[in-house]
Amino acid sequence: MQQSAQLLVEVQQLGLVIHKKTILENINFTVRRGEIVTLIGPNGAGKTALLKLVLGLNQPTSGKIILAKGLRIGYMPQALVVESLMPLDVARFLLLSPRANKAKCERIAAELAIKHLLTSPIQNISGGELQRVLFARALLNDPDLLVLDEPAQGIDINGQAVLYQLISTMRTKLNCSILMVSHDLHLVIAGTDQVVCLNRHVCCSGHPAAVMQNPEFINLFGSKVAAELALYTHHHDHHHDT
Repeated sequence: MQQSAQLLVEVQQLGLVIHKKTILENINFTVRRGEIVTLIGPNGAGKTALLKLVLGLNQPTSGKIILAKGLRIGYMPQALVVESLMPLDVARFLLLSPRANKAKCERIAAELAIKHLLTSPIQNISGGELQRVLFARALLNDPDLLVLDEPAQGIDINGQAVLYQLISTMRTKLNCSILMVSHDLHLVIAGTDQVVCLNRHVCCSGHPAAVMQNPEFINLFGSKVAAELALYTHHHDHHHDT
């Protein structure tokens, strides 16, 4: 990733306190055009809370987030719950997006191999299919930045690999950036430009190879995981130059 690439997000000394409990403190990182930034950390580390601050859904207690002027964001939440009695097929769900139209929905659905689902009730599709639908909805906003919260949650290992490949492909095609929370370290680490390891504060951050050697990372995930990831990254490493 070239440092001259456009700066889309800059997080400066961000803090969040809720009911006198510190959720995040002194968070600093950036996201540049075309970059994949992955947030990792244990449960309760504040990863989803941080995404909500970037999205503007909540306001920080301290610090600030600077977004590029006119930044368009596509958001993919962890999960979607649709009432079983609500008559809603996939096409109608996608058309709820403000920037959607029928032709655009059909084009993106074809790119994600879910066009055959457009007439299906959204309650009846599988978990993997639903995640692709949610990804399609995020893409309908013509995003400069995709914010993905555990995008492969609830999908089997083969489906996870396919979805992460789709995410990487669409990032390249759209020249957008990705800010993602993921626990699927073996699947995302080699394709990530920057890792931010959170545990309410930034334990360590940087290129995956450097982060995996950091004592803070090893303390959180264990030396065995660090060694396995280092070996996996060595065999699968590739670069995302813009």
